Amino acid sequence: MIDIKLIRENKELVKENIVNKFQDEKLVLVDEVYDFDISVREAQAQADELKAKKNKMSAEIGVLMKEKKIEQANKIKEEITSMAKKITELEEKQENLANEIKKRMMVIPNIIDKSVPIGKDDSENVEVKRFGEPIVPDYEIPYHADIIEKLNGMDKESAGRTSGEGFYYLLGDIARLHEAMIAYARDYMIDAGFTYAIPPFMIRSDVVTGVMSFAEMEAMMYKIEGQDLYLIGTSEHSMIGKFKGQMLNKNELPIKMTSYSPCFRKEGGAHGLEERGLYRVHQFEKQEMIVICNPEEAMDYYNKMWKLTVEIFRNWDIPVRQLECCSGDLADLKVKSCDIEAWSPRQQKYFEVGSCSTLGDAQARRLGIRVKGENGNYYPTTLNNTVVASPRGLIALLENNYNEDGSIRIPKALQPYMGGKERIEKVK
Repeated sequence: MIDIKLIRENKELVKENIVNKFQDEKLVLVDEVYDFDISVREAQAQADELKAKKNKMSAEIGVLMKEKKIEQANKIKEEITSMAKKITELEEKQENLANEIKKRMMVIPNIIDKSVPIGKDDSENVEVKRFGEPIVPDYEIPYHADIIEKLNGMDKESAGRTSGEGFYYLLGDIARLHEAMIAYARDYMIDAGFTYAIPPFMIRSDVVTGVMSFAEMEAMMYKIEGQDLYLIGTSEHSMIGKFKGQMLNKNELPIKMTSYSPCFRKEGGAHGLEERGLYRVHQFEKQEMIVICNPEEAMDYYNKMWKLTVEIFRNWDIPVRQLECCSGDLADLKVKSCDIEAWSPRQQKYFEVGSCSTLGDAQARRLGIRVKGENGNYYPTTLNNTVVASPRGLIALLENNYNEDGSIRIPKALQPYMGGKERIEKVK
């Protein structure tokens, strides 16, 4: 949610931002907010004027009563009653208009950073840099589901019976490798100075609407029937929500945390061949990172955060690239975002394994997170980044460490988490 001052002082900038995000249908909202805001302030001024007049007249009543001027006093009382009614009407008008303003402000997109490339959708995202040489071996890399099946590492058929499509059992060394990746990422982030946390896996609706747009919420979240609770789609939601309504001291910043959680997503629609495997699923596990910092430090932390993900994947011998998200691909609360994509030697292309975003003060405004500074209170910037999400990270690891005989080479960084094991052998 942007600062309403932007609409008061430079509504054309807000409109230009909407056009750059290819959301022209929202242009009318800016003018509506502008007009409603004028009406709110006019009503406030009228109410304040009447209150001041009412207070002055109330004082006069006491004087008139002492002087036994009862009739005059009663006449003023009648005027005050009439004023009180008018003040109530004006306050109700302000409240109604404020609600209308909030409805619109919640869907007007955040102002994107000047460095964000302008584009309609993810097809116009821009590659920034590659890390590691993308290699295609001289032998065939099978589809990841086939790799795992030959290693007796997955059972989707049983998961279909217990839970339906989009769920899975991971088994044996594959399940262990999955957990090794999460554990390594956790320790890597702790060593990088982030505080480890395991957050609640369900959050209330006021937290959901505080951290994401309504469109995202509807597309992603599972609601618990009969309760004001949602299963989290990422631990960033509950981690930022942890600070809801809090007044932070400036010397507490930056707050740097890394969190583990299962994640639950609707992932509606058909996705072809990938449905047979683990690329799009309703449940997965993730190591996440968040930062809450002063606005002037945001871009510095943004760049530090995505680079940590790159380092981890390179430690697993996985080539990756950074892809700058264009304006049309940014969710409404985001100021700037990039995806980290891993190389798929099977498909001979990159695919997303994580994303890093700075959201300005949008989440802080929605959740009422403020900082007590020397020159007054202000809203901090919030950032989030995927450290590693499995099974997508697992798919990248399997493909890039696949041997011709069907075995999997375990990267040295992960071997201590696998009991010293160097390979996962094909089951005979």
